[in-house]
This record gives sequence, C-alpha cells and structure tokens, in this order.
Amino acid sequence: MNMLEKVKAAGIIGAGGAGFPTHMKLNSQSDYILLNGAECEPLLRVDQQLMEIYPEKIIMGLFIAGQQVGAGEAIIGIKNKHRKVISILQNKIKELDLIGKVVVKELPDVYPAGDEQVLVYELTGRVVPEMGIPLNVGCVVINTETALNIFNAVNNEPVTMKYVTVAGDVPKPITVKVPIGTPIKELIALSGRENLDNYEVIDGGPMMGPLMNNRDGYVTKKTKGVVVLKDEHSLIKRKKKAMRAAATLNKSACEQCSLCTDLCPRHLLGHSTSPHKMVRAMSFSKMTSDSDLTVAQTCCQCNLCEYYSCPAGINPKMANVYFMTKQRANGIKHVPQKNEFSPRNLREYRMVPSSRLIARLEIKEYDKKAPLDENIDYSPETVGISLISHVGAGAIPIVAPQAKVKKGDLIAKIPEEKLGASYHSSIDGTVESIDNDIIIIRRD
Repeated sequence: MNMLEKVKAAGIIGAGGAGFPTHMKLNSQSDYILLNGAECEPLLRVDQQLMEIYPEKIIMGLFIAGQQVGAGEAIIGIKNKHRKVISILQNKIKELDLIGKVVVKELPDVYPAGDEQVLVYELTGRVVPEMGIPLNVGCVVINTETALNIFNAVNNEPVTMKYVTVAGDVPKPITVKVPIGTPIKELIALSGRENLDNYEVIDGGPMMGPLMNNRDGYVTKKTKGVVVLKDEHSLIKRKKKAMRAAATLNKSACEQCSLCTDLCPRHLLGHSTSPHKMVRAMSFSKMTSDSDLTVAQTCCQCNLCEYYSCPAGINPKMANVYFMTKQRANGIKHVPQKNEFSPRNLREYRMVPSSRLIARLEIKEYDKKAPLDENIDYSPETVGISLISHVGAGAIPIVAPQAKVKKGDLIAKIPEEKLGASYHSSIDGTVESIDNDIIIIRRD
C-alpha cells in the first residue's frame, strides 16, 4: 500500500474538532502543510505533551503528510509560552536533517489561536475566504495527534488509542492514553473524581465543548478532553441556557456596543461576520435583508462573543446559530460579496490573551498541569466504539456478536464510494453487541 492507502486503512480522522477523514484531506495538492499545535482551549494539555514526548514521530508524520500533498514547507504552529517544547522540536528537526523543510513558528498565547483559519493566517500570512477552507489558499492543516497517527499508520499501526486530558474540578488533573471506546465515567475516575453528583461534564474544552448529556458514553477518536465543573459554576449555567431564553435576553438587553464584533476572530480576519447585527436582527428581523442575515453562517462558534466580550452577558453566538439553523433548513447558503480578504488594521490589538480569558471564565483555579504518564496502562473491561464519530457516512460493521477480536483488527469499514473512516478493535475481546452505531467489545 502507498502512504495514502495506509492512512485510510488505519482509520485516521482529525484527532480534535469535527473529525474529517485524513486520507481525504491528504488527497490534494498544497503549498503548505501546517501542524496545529496551538491547543487554544484552556485547561487542555494533550498537544504540548505529545510534542515533548514524541517529537520525532510527530515531525516525521507531518513531513510525510507534506510530501503526500506536495507542500514546499511544513510548519509547526505552537504557542510561544512553550519554550521547552519549542527547543525540543528545533533540536529534533536539526537531528533529522530537515532544516528548511520543517520549521517551528511561534504563536501568540491568545484565544482562539488554534482556530484553523486564524492558524493559517498566523503561519502563512494568507487569509482563508469566507465559507472557505485552508486548501483554498494552498494550505492543509492537521492536528498534533493526527501527525502522530500518520507516522504510526506508515508503520502499519491503526488508530486504537486516544490521548485525553481530564481537567477542571478534579482531585488530580491528568492526561492519559486510553483505548478508544473507554467509558467516560471510567476515564474521569482516573482523575480521582468518581462521584459526579452535582457536577457537569464538558465534552472538549471549556469554550467550544458542549455539555455531555450522556455520561454513559465512550471515548471516541476525536475526544481530546473532558472538563468537570460543579453544576452551579457560571460557565455551566451559560452552557445550559436554552435558545428561547437567549433570544429573550438578546432582544431586551443588547445595547449594540458591537464589542462582540470588534473581538470576533473571523471579523478581524476581514470577514463580514458581525454578531451584533445578528442580535439586532432578532428584534428587528423585518428591517434586515436575507443577504445580511446569511453572514451568520461565517461564525466559527468559538464563543468568544458570549463568554468574554459582551458586557451585558447576552448571547451573540446563539443569535448566529439561530439564523444559521433556519437558513440551512431552507437551503439558503451565504454568498461572499468579495473574493479576497485582508485582516483589519487593529487586529493585533484586539486578540484576547488566554490568561484574561481564563480569569473571565472563572476557571483560573483549575488552570494546572495535567501530566501525561505513559506508564498508566489502563485497560477497561468493556469498550464502546462509535462508528459515526467522524465527518461523512457511518462505518459498516464487518463483525457479528460473539466474534473474537484482537486489538487492531478491522471491525467496521467505509461504505463504498462514501466519505468515511474505518474502525479497529482497541482491545482483545469478544463482540458483545452492535447497536445504535456502537460496537461493544468485552475483554476476554
């Protein structure tokens, strides 16, 4: 098999975010291959630790991916505060004789530095157009763990394990390597928090991660972190706010100061994204044209407008989501009014430092190290492997209940002629059931 076939066979998807199948992303041509090592979500610690522990594998995974897409340069983006990791990466690039082919570029410690479009601009100076993707400006972006998985795939190792940070109101914040399909409750218990009464769990980082409605769920290929907070925490209350309540508040309390727009990362890149206009439209929709409303679709849903910028504590992002949802249901798509975009003049002065954001979120006391201990060999008795944790069509099971499987065995394949990802058993065991697109495997 060639490199692309190995990546496809390994079942690699984006290790954080939407979970786009990597073999499709690498089936293209670009000027740059970019490694997103920004890890901009507060409290999460996976990427920085992987780059420290596995610099050679990650650098080579990135370089191999770059060769596949024909990139002239591979760039690692990492926040400037991680001095030790930056030094390790630079030394390893020199050892591998990749100077000039792979470079490390430092990013400011701001939120959302890891937003794909923000990252592209910071590393290349190019601005992804509205409704566009990095490939539109000659860039392919992959996650740190994805690069590690690419290296492993070239060596015929499929994706069976996941690195996850457990943070927040827990006795021992940790980053662990666990089999895909590990029960969430068991994952959290590794941090010392076994009783979740009066607590809520955020699936991902505190900014963009949704509340986890099903704590009986499982770690997926794109699980990057879980954050545990008391249900009375201000951030949890914000995340629980229903659309109807948000709409009522938006209509009654917005004073059109436009701070939400002034600090919006997509607006600062020159896009037409204007959250304050969407809030206004909720009250005066008859005075707003449909073309003006479609800019809601340019929102990246970073939540900066809701959790940081608004002095009245209202919900500009939810206004974007409100109109975006209605438009998509009606098949209405935003059409950009121009083709080329450039950052706004005051952009560098309007970026939000991570430290200020953490303080505003009232999670400073939880901003602690979450060390990765590779010696922790956690092995759950049962795993639940989701077959729909990626962009595209769900995978088709190729095993039946009572089948014996080994770690690394293919258990579900991509449907013919469809965008998707394959899945492999993460433990040795017996298939217990296949239901609701989840394969349950019990350890023998």
